[in-house]
Amino acid sequence: MEEKNQVNNIGNKLSEDQLKIAREKKLLAGIFAFFFGGFGVHKFILGYNKEGFITLAITICTCFLGASITGTIALIEGVLYLTKSDEDFYNTYIKGHKGWF
Repeated sequence: MEEKNQVNNIGNKLSEDQLKIAREKKLLAGIFAFFFGGFGVHKFILGYNKEGFITLAITICTCFLGASITGTIALIEGVLYLTKSDEDFYNTYIKGHKGWF
């Protein structure tokens, strides 16, 4: 029965409000991932506070040496955010709450 529900959810179209939210968050999170990704700002924008604090803690606790690692991860995530369609972004990151990659 779960498989049938998953198939039905994939076929559903998003409302204009959901697409607008996805578009705005996708652009904002993608840009902040490029410029401030080492601090986890893009995670906070998406509402992923735990992941944002983990990223921020790695950067600060390593005296900013970890920023190269967290920044690289954020760069990859920023590319993923910006290359997804609005529907895919909404289903994956807003509705699905996928915290990493």
